[in-house]
Amino acid sequence: MPLLRQRRVQAALLVPARGFLEARVPWARDRALDHAVERERHLVPFLETKDALLVSAPPPHAVPLHSLPSAIPFPFRPLRFLRLYPSAFALSPHPIEVSPTHRLAALHAAEAQVVDSTRPDAADRLLRLLMLAPSRALPLRLVARLRLDLGLAPDFTRSLLPHYPDYFALSPDGTLLELVCYRKDLAVSAMQAYAQRSGGYKVGDALAFPLSFPRGFELDKKVRQWLDVWQRLPYISPYEDGSHLAPRSDITEKRTVAVLHEVLSLTVGKKMEKEVLVKLGEALRLPPGFRKVVAKHPGIFYMSHKLRTQTVVLRESYRRHMLMDKHPMMGLRYQYLHLMHMGKEEAGKGKGKDRKDSRTKQMIGEEFGAEGEDDENEEEYDDEEDEDEVDEEDMEAGVASEDAESDDEDTESEAEARQLETEQKIQIAN
Repeated sequence: MPLLRQRRVQAALLVPARGFLEARVPWARDRALDHAVERERHLVPFLETKDALLVSAPPPHAVPLHSLPSAIPFPFRPLRFLRLYPSAFALSPHPIEVSPTHRLAALHAAEAQVVDSTRPDAADRLLRLLMLAPSRALPLRLVARLRLDLGLAPDFTRSLLPHYPDYFALSPDGTLLELVCYRKDLAVSAMQAYAQRSGGYKVGDALAFPLSFPRGFELDKKVRQWLDVWQRLPYISPYEDGSHLAPRSDITEKRTVAVLHEVLSLTVGKKMEKEVLVKLGEALRLPPGFRKVVAKHPGIFYMSHKLRTQTVVLRESYRRHMLMDKHPMMGLRYQYLHLMHMGKEEAGKGKGKDRKDSRTKQMIGEEFGAEGEDDENEEEYDDEEDEDEVDEEDMEAGVASEDAESDDEDTESEAEARQLETEQKIQIAN
């Protein structure tokens, strides 16, 4: 090939593939996936409080209210939060202490058994995550923040890492979790594994990502045409080095999508808060602009704006609001949600409320086998839209009013203790 023509070909490979890269794809709400996110309201602070009582605290697992870890992300004042779930947390006055109920302790014991039985799976998923990192290491604080997403135990540094010294090691200063052994047999992405099961796949072949869109959503004709061509590009495994790819090109964007797709596939819930996903993407050294990839591919990812945050959901893993492939840890999560809403329902009896809580409990119950009712309840998300928005506004107003009432915390704590003691006396008398 003449030298001039060879230089032109090389230059063409470095030219950014524009068009879709600069196109704006409209966001469309998916009520079913919004519900998959919203039904886990308060689950994170609930689980972290449970762990503070049953993992960190010695028997009888009673902890003064003011001694709960400050890192627990309570949505409002801790006492108000704990009172929402009387089936899980027992409160005692003078001084105010919180302890787990028998129901919560029994469920935690069942979770411990699941954690033990799924330890090899958890180790493999954590190993794969480290294999995605070019440096073969991730900040330990970031891994700890991903703990619930990965289904790891709260004390995974003691209960998991020492069991796999050939997999993991901590850096000398204890700030990094490092990869010890790179397992080539695990360097197969979820997309590749599915293609291999289907048959006929070879490394380097084009793989098309599964696409699904909410009802009534339509892509622009030019974007649809670009997407058809983009899907036929070679699939670059997220476990392969992509540094040689031209920046801001279609093939680079497809590999970025492959990395994000694999990260979400490694989670037990097939979703992750966008803020955490961005921090992880930076640690994985994804190319600049990777934050916009999620919004540009609404057929692969869904961005939920529920719970006053942004959550990225892997569409193909859900049938409406239900996970297609449930990890055992997710089964435990649904049982915790059932316990949470059961307590709220018991506390709200006779007060003329619980319409929404009953519906949420019903939807959680479907996770245990009532999947045949999906089609009958297909329109119920539309009815809840306004109600959900009102609830979030009420919560914000409640938080603001509580902040304004916390000028004298010591006096308020004494009053709450007296009130709690009076409530318990009334319950005993009845």
